Amino acid sequence: MSENNFERGSALSIFGSDRKEDFMALAFALVIAFGVYFAY
Repeated sequence: MSENNFERGSALSIFGSDRKEDFMALAFALVIAFGVYFAY
């Protein structure tokens, strides 16, 4: 089953590690959430 091997998110990833990418996505979501919360 070697034809099913692939790296998750390698085509769209701008970071070397998935963990760093996940933390950046979380931080970005929090920034948007606080922006909306304080804007309205």
